[in-house]
Amino acid sequence: MTDDRMALLEALQKADDGNFLRSLAETVLQILMEADVEGLIGAGRYERSGERSTWRNGYRDRSLDTRLGQLNLRIPKLRTGSYFPPFLEARKTTEKALVSVIQEAWIAGVSTRKVDDLVQAMGLSGISKSQVSKLCKEIDERVGAFLKRPLEGNWPYLWLDATYLKVREGGRIVSVAAIIAVAANRDGRREIVGLHIGPSEAETFWATFLKDLVRRGLRGVKLVISDAHEGLKAAIQRVIGATWQRCRVGLLRKSSARDSLRVVGLGGGPCWARRGASNTSSSSA
Repeated sequence: MTDDRMALLEALQKADDGNFLRSLAETVLQILMEADVEGLIGAGRYERSGERSTWRNGYRDRSLDTRLGQLNLRIPKLRTGSYFPPFLEARKTTEKALVSVIQEAWIAGVSTRKVDDLVQAMGLSGISKSQVSKLCKEIDERVGAFLKRPLEGNWPYLWLDATYLKVREGGRIVSVAAIIAVAANRDGRREIVGLHIGPSEAETFWATFLKDLVRRGLRGVKLVISDAHEGLKAAIQRVIGATWQRCRVGLLRKSSARDSLRVVGLGGGPCWARRGASNTSSSSA
């Protein structure tokens, strides 16, 4: 996992208190446990099979502390024998593999290879290729649904930023821009409202991104906070038409990249990653 991708994941986690990321991680681990138990039992849920060795017998709750927060898991119980997920013992290796899958899902869509790596790190042996594919589909659908969900109510404040990542395309490594939007509603609650990957921060790309936010229901924007990228500023004026304010972190980056990393607390993460209104300056130029 590269430092720039980890910085993006941490920034996403801070943007909405990590609620969606925790939920996604819980889903991934739950599906993997269910698949592992199916292999141990020799049959799926409610399936009639002469190969069945035992039956399910409810669940027991167990929490798992990770860098994504505390995950609440439901460990399957068996009528005869017992089941204990091996990944609860080898936590460090498991957590690294899990975080790798989650961050990959945000950036380029999760791959079966990444999930295979996760399964091996977790010490799970009863999971088939078809179950791995099913999990990949579940992760991609959940991330896609979150990023395409309708936006309801008014969002007076909108933060926009981009961070550059290295991704593999056509067998080679290229640099792409991860475009991120975080909005705050009238109650002060912040949410990630958009994330998209593109080749650069050109005005046309920003405009397309902002138009999609509007189409999904983004309204009531009074103030947009971002850096002073000319293409972004033009797109904000053309699509949103709200007051623009320059992000203080953007100014810090220009004056001293190293000092700005200390201020933000991330490896070059977006300007809205720090909590509080002090992230923006009163300057509009």
